[in-house]
Amino acid sequence: MPSPATCRLASLDEQIAAQHAVIARFDTALWENGFNAALLPAYQSAWRRLETLLAKRDDPRHHFVIVIPVADSPAQLQRCLASLIELCRAFGYGGMKDGYFSKVSVLLADDSESTETIAANQALVGEFTAKGLAIEYFGLSEQLALLDTLPDLDLSHIIGNAPREAFGHKGQAIMRNLAYLHLAQRQQSDEPLLVYTLDADQQFKVNVDTADGDVCAVNFFAQLDAIFSASDADVLTGKVVGDPPVSPAVMAGTFLDDVAGFLHEMAASDPAQPYYQNAANTSEADAAYHDMAGLFGFENRPASFPYPCRLESEHDHGACLRDFASRLNAFFFGEHLFRKTWFSYGSGFTLLTPARTVYPGNYIVNYAGLKYIIPFGHLRLRMSGPTAGRLIAAEIAGRFASFNMPNLHRRTTEAGLDDDFRPGVKLGVEQQSIDLSNEFERQFFGDLMLFSTEELVKEADVNQPFAREAIEAVIARKEAELLALYQQKHDAIVGKNRQLNELVFNAGHWWLNSPELAAALRQVQAFIDNIDRNFGERALAWHQIQSAGHRAERKRQIVEALMNYRAERDAWDSLF
Repeated sequence: MPSPATCRLASLDEQIAAQHAVIARFDTALWENGFNAALLPAYQSAWRRLETLLAKRDDPRHHFVIVIPVADSPAQLQRCLASLIELCRAFGYGGMKDGYFSKVSVLLADDSESTETIAANQALVGEFTAKGLAIEYFGLSEQLALLDTLPDLDLSHIIGNAPREAFGHKGQAIMRNLAYLHLAQRQQSDEPLLVYTLDADQQFKVNVDTADGDVCAVNFFAQLDAIFSASDADVLTGKVVGDPPVSPAVMAGTFLDDVAGFLHEMAASDPAQPYYQNAANTSEADAAYHDMAGLFGFENRPASFPYPCRLESEHDHGACLRDFASRLNAFFFGEHLFRKTWFSYGSGFTLLTPARTVYPGNYIVNYAGLKYIIPFGHLRLRMSGPTAGRLIAAEIAGRFASFNMPNLHRRTTEAGLDDDFRPGVKLGVEQQSIDLSNEFERQFFGDLMLFSTEELVKEADVNQPFAREAIEAVIARKEAELLALYQQKHDAIVGKNRQLNELVFNAGHWWLNSPELAAALRQVQAFIDNIDRNFGERALAWHQIQSAGHRAERKRQIVEALMNYRAERDAWDSLF
């Protein structure tokens, strides 16, 4: 006869523990030999089964507020929100109550200017609210109302001083800071809160090297809840996979290498023969796309990467070349056709490592972490996240950590570049003329701010005001180093672009005699012209970087910002 212990039903706690063990086994099976797509539905179902069990008792887990700053990009926002809905449905974190996901909500921080774009973003709020997402629209009027409640403190370097009549396009750093302040002021319940910011051009997915492509295979919320519950972290940051998280201003060299490598391959081919698809390069190397990866401690990568043609049906080399040419100018909006970053499960999701860089598009804080801002937004410089990371790491050390849950980053949409917004990039008529001089200039001085800050926090106490003499000495050293590096990069790009022009138009290759490729050649010419316009001898940004007078004004702004950082942080912290 069975003993009473044998007949005993498992307690709820035992069932929950058993289900966690099931999920752990799934994690291993799903990723250990490359992604096993066949297991994904069962894996998601296992998590939903766990949620069913957790719903039978009080649920002390964190509520997530997803902060999405957006400006003039409703197509990307739609894709982002769709991925969030897919994530909530696939894994069921927190369940639903009264028709809404009960532990996930959205704060949409709209920095758009045009009434048409604002209306499109508001329409998306209605569409996804109807699907179960509780979304708060934090638009221009709501932002101004928040400012009206603040005490008389000088926070202009943190939340800006844009005129009320033209309050849009303040930039991602200022928008995140405003959103954080709004959330801090309204937090009233005892429910633990995590604030998760991402960009509108990101998705809650990862890319895998299978036919499945982009998959909803990471239970972001449950994993992050576990990390914050088991550690003393106040700030976590992840990375992104897919398109590079950097400006085209710092990857033109690698891109030209790859374009030339692809066209040399084309030149040696028989255009009438079928084109055999090159597999996407799934190297796990960090920053392979970056012209100056060594600045960040990464190794140089191979001279060129293969081109993964996106045409699926059988096609010849000419068809591949036509499609390739049609995509070239997407580079100026941040898409690198050759060097994507791919997801790697590695040691799992919850292993933490010390962080030094904030990826603003994958950045999670608890209530205490809301005060760790992205500073210097008023300067509108690139590299604001890495700069913030150096300051945060110097202040809270191990409570700032990195984790392995990247978001999927897609710079462009299938609709074409006219639907894509990138601050600092101007698109001319019919996409032929592209000007990124504004972004290029902000990149150089963003690098100057970043590497000056990195050295400064090694020499001085971040909790005390930085001395002018110390700041100016560091900036002078970093300025000289960066000018030399940018000169090398400039010379290399000019030379590579000249060689590309020779390869395409003066080497007598087969594509010159193909009437079907005339439009493609015009697109290649437009790309070469845009590289010259933005990186050549006549490039406006290059002349600004070379101008001692322009640099002096930018350095004055950086010195002032660093000198005032501690006082501004103290004023900001007082609001919490």
